[in-house]
Amino acid sequence: MGQSPTIRPPHDRRVRVRAALAAVLAGALLWAAGPAADATARPPVARSSPARTLTADGPNTLAPPTAAAARSGTEAAAPAPGDDWLRTRGNRIVDARGHEVWLTGTNWFGFNTTERVFHGLWSANITDTTRSMAQRGINIVRVPVSTQLLLEWKAGRAAVSSAVNAHANPELAGMTTLEVFDHWLSLCKRFGIKVMLDVHSAEADNAGHVHPVWWKGAITVEDFHTAWEWVTARYRGDDTVVAMDIKNEPHGGAGENPRAKWDGSADQDDFKHACQTAGRRVLAVNPQLLILCEGVQIHPRNGSDWSSTNAADYHSTWWGGNLRGARTHPVDLGAGNDRLVYSPHDYGPLVAPQPWFTGDWNRTTLERDVWDPNWLYLHKENTAPLLIGEWGGLLDGGPNEKWMKALRDLIVEHRIHQTFWCLNPNSGDTGGLLLGDWKTWDEEKYALLKPALWQHRGKFVSLDHQVPLGGAGSATGLSLTDVYGGGGEPADTVPPTAPSRLTATATGPTSVTLGWAPADDDTGVTGYDVHRDGVKVNAAPVTGTTYTDTGLAPSTRYGYTVRARDAAGNVSAPSPGATAATPPADGPSGAVKVLHRTTDQAPTDNAVRPELRVTNTGTAPLDLSALTLRHYFTRDGGAPGVNAWCDHAAVGCERIRLRVVPLSAPVAGADAYLEVGFTGGTLAAGRDTGDIQLRMSKTDWSPFDERDDHSRAPSATHTDARTVPAYTGTTLVWGTPPT
Repeated sequence: MGQSPTIRPPHDRRVRVRAALAAVLAGALLWAAGPAADATARPPVARSSPARTLTADGPNTLAPPTAAAARSGTEAAAPAPGDDWLRTRGNRIVDARGHEVWLTGTNWFGFNTTERVFHGLWSANITDTTRSMAQRGINIVRVPVSTQLLLEWKAGRAAVSSAVNAHANPELAGMTTLEVFDHWLSLCKRFGIKVMLDVHSAEADNAGHVHPVWWKGAITVEDFHTAWEWVTARYRGDDTVVAMDIKNEPHGGAGENPRAKWDGSADQDDFKHACQTAGRRVLAVNPQLLILCEGVQIHPRNGSDWSSTNAADYHSTWWGGNLRGARTHPVDLGAGNDRLVYSPHDYGPLVAPQPWFTGDWNRTTLERDVWDPNWLYLHKENTAPLLIGEWGGLLDGGPNEKWMKALRDLIVEHRIHQTFWCLNPNSGDTGGLLLGDWKTWDEEKYALLKPALWQHRGKFVSLDHQVPLGGAGSATGLSLTDVYGGGGEPADTVPPTAPSRLTATATGPTSVTLGWAPADDDTGVTGYDVHRDGVKVNAAPVTGTTYTDTGLAPSTRYGYTVRARDAAGNVSAPSPGATAATPPADGPSGAVKVLHRTTDQAPTDNAVRPELRVTNTGTAPLDLSALTLRHYFTRDGGAPGVNAWCDHAAVGCERIRLRVVPLSAPVAGADAYLEVGFTGGTLAAGRDTGDIQLRMSKTDWSPFDERDDHSRAPSATHTDARTVPAYTGTTLVWGTPPT
């Protein structure tokens, strides 16, 4: 779905996204939005998404026609059927040989809009963009279209789009939108990418997805089904197109008309019936395709029914994200039930301030209160696979990134299929993987997504048995045959990789909080075991990548490792160790508290970027001139000299004093500290200094490795920084130095 660009507080990454969007809007044609919201949130505005090109009516084909054939209304000879079709087994998707696969991709929109062609072709080259996606691990692309466009193609009315820059794309000069799509399919074959088609809206309209149902105006329900049958027949022998997402984000709140419901009836507005009917008609043409059924927006609470117009009588969530009805009224594809995939959408607080983003929310509360009851139960109960068709957003260094990382970790740990929203930078409230020139990747956002892309032994995995992801000779990709060989499904005897980047932070006299990077496994990691001083401390496997160890003794050092488990019971080698020392029970009790966070997603580059905040917890003003803080870090080789700068301080950088102090003897997690002082001033009781954003680099600009630094912040939100001790004069008043 989509919404218009929103105003956000200043932040370097957000400014960059807004600048990129402004360049697109000024230099191209129009804006296309991002995701959908709850009915109680601000009304969504258009989010564009791509469609695919199809040819004029004619005999069914097994492959896309040539450009000349498409212009003449004839179709090219079909190749032999491929072997890359997929099916389901419980909550997994497997290939024809029974090997498990993981669909991990993105969305590229534009074909669903008034331009009727991929957005960005006014700037970027279609071959370069497609190759770049494959080289970076995108093994499937969800391509939004409209029913109107499919019917136009069916009728032979494909036009040449003015949104294609023939200078940037000489290979597309003079092509109709249908021919552009078929040319792109040939590129997908070349680079090992598979395609999912998504009917995003009834009409070809940048805001078409705002309409809640699959019929509109002259577009009838039967037109919707006919369009699906036609496009299925056209590509039924081409195993580049492996999945059909029947309708994007059916929605509508209590009392809205029309609106989508899910009740097992045959009513026109029952999306379960619509998806089931469309799925059966598609599979009657090509029984090899995956059929994706999204959810709706609301579902009646116990004791209520669909006749109520009172919003309080319904469970409400994101458009397309409510699959509660599938528990009692599952989609029935008959003999094709092994092709059914449920496909929720999920978004973060920058799209709309949903009620579950208030208070002290975290991944546990999201999983318990939102994901489990709305859709995750289908995976946990082994009912059917899930493919999260849309998720993504802007990097805000705060709540939105917190949500993105939580959902990313859930995807990785449960090996849930996903297509990230989106490639396009002109999605109003989410931005994209590309920046405003449509060529440069947003490396920070890509780094967040990368763990959720299928990788095997350091390379990205295609869904094609012959073509590695990235094409023949790819240095970054593998084919399915490279991963599994050519035989049947082998027994899983390969353990997961060891978790990496383990950190341990004392969060009080009796607790230590751990965090680590996810492990990788050929069939999926199911959980982690935490070992303290060689003894496992968790009763059940940890399903996230964080764990708080409680009930510890004050003033004690503890050592930790973490192991990963997979579904077959294989256990990884232990992670590299990490240690933490709990502070004394009667630790520093001065009237000072230090908080910190990290928005730095590159802990191995050539800069350390502490972000601190000091709070006066006392009842009298605090003399800042007597206060110093110490951020402990390791220099990790290279030149021993380190320079420090203040990039931003709410109190003014001119009031911040910095000096780097080497330790006489290195300790665990530190061989130096950054001392932060103040030139003067007082801090009133109960007030804080606001953000203090600092930066350090070595004199030879060589890289750091902050992952084991004593004072590195564990999260992107401000938390108590007990690893950043504070002193009044020489008296420790907060935190614990390393020992």
